[in-house]
Amino acid sequence: MADRFPPGARVRTVHHDPPHHTRLPRYARGKHGVVVEPEGPAPLSDVRARGVPDAPVEQVYAVRFAARELWGDGDHHVVLDLFDSYLEADVP
Repeated sequence: MADRFPPGARVRTVHHDPPHHTRLPRYARGKHGVVVEPEGPAPLSDVRARGVPDAPVEQVYAVRFAARELWGDGDHHVVLDLFDSYLEADVP
């Protein structure tokens, strides 16, 4: 499985509100971050939570966000582990 985003890549999370479980926190939807590193492939939790035994496997990335980007305040960073389908390239 090829890594779509190398370390240092600027990404933006998708902004969606699915009617089912998702591991993409609401506070991080539509936000800009930077890939720290790929964490390896894993079955997509959104599908597994619905009881589907053969969930698709996706790359998981550690993505760093400025607290200010997520909550409008703070001078620290937060790192979230996010599935590939939650991310898109952040092109200026």
